[in-house]
Amino acid sequence: MSVGLLAVVDDVLSAALKASAKTAGVVIDDAAVTPQYVQGLTPARELPVVGKIALGSLANKFLIIIPIALLLTAFAPWVLPYLLIAGGAYLCFEGAEKVLEWFGFGHEKQESARDERKLVLGAVRTDLILSTEIMLISLASLDEGMGIWMTLVVLAVIGLVMTGVVYGAVALLVKLDDIGLGMAKSPNQSVRRTGTRIVRSMPAVFRVISVVGTVAMLWVGGHLVLANLATVGVTVLGDLIHGVEHALEPLGPVITWFGDTFVSAVAGVALGLAVVGIVLLIGRMLGRRPSFTEGGESPASVAHN
Repeated sequence: MSVGLLAVVDDVLSAALKASAKTAGVVIDDAAVTPQYVQGLTPARELPVVGKIALGSLANKFLIIIPIALLLTAFAPWVLPYLLIAGGAYLCFEGAEKVLEWFGFGHEKQESARDERKLVLGAVRTDLILSTEIMLISLASLDEGMGIWMTLVVLAVIGLVMTGVVYGAVALLVKLDDIGLGMAKSPNQSVRRTGTRIVRSMPAVFRVISVVGTVAMLWVGGHLVLANLATVGVTVLGDLIHGVEHALEPLGPVITWFGDTFVSAVAGVALGLAVVGIVLLIGRMLGRRPSFTEGGESPASVAHN
């Protein structure tokens, strides 16, 4: 019996590892997007907020994504591409808002960015979309002959591991400055010097993370929309990506990847700005004030406390 159990565990871990390898890009994007949500918080609240977002991510995976994905895969697989298109459009919308802030069109309610409840809700919404792509890619990578219970167990393992990896990395990133401060108090001169350099570099690190996170939203969102539009029969934009890939293939896989990413990001910006415009137009029609006004603060200029 123990041999049989070990064989099952080995099968689960092997399938989870194989499926997880194909989600590496989205996992990196998830880890890059999340730290911007804790900017502006006091150091004492950073880890608790990361913990709340991680719990929200687990709830997304285990209460929403995995059950719905398994049901839709079994009974209505044609719905999945439309859900991913909607999710991708939302990521493009969020990314476009950030880009507008960079160019001086800031959000009116600056203080809302420091409201923990709103921060967590916003981060969990974004995680829902990124986690959906992670879990659907994983599901598509599993063997078709795998039974429903084995599939469920493998997806559960992937969900737990990915959440631990992403939010463990985020927790480390947001506490690097505290680690640096601790090192700066060391009696060892070399350690003190390294700690001081870490502390001084953190504002620049978080500015870079903010930019990378926004680009990741636009890239992943644009790619989701383009790829799934092709799946539902709108192949014009998908053909554009394939054309770019074929043109860049002689230059190697890295250049091809960058070309694909660039096209997806540009498409994400265009779609995101269009969605922002539609949202603002609807808001004005309903008598609400626009979401953006001039003179807003760029998220990249927010100092990490």
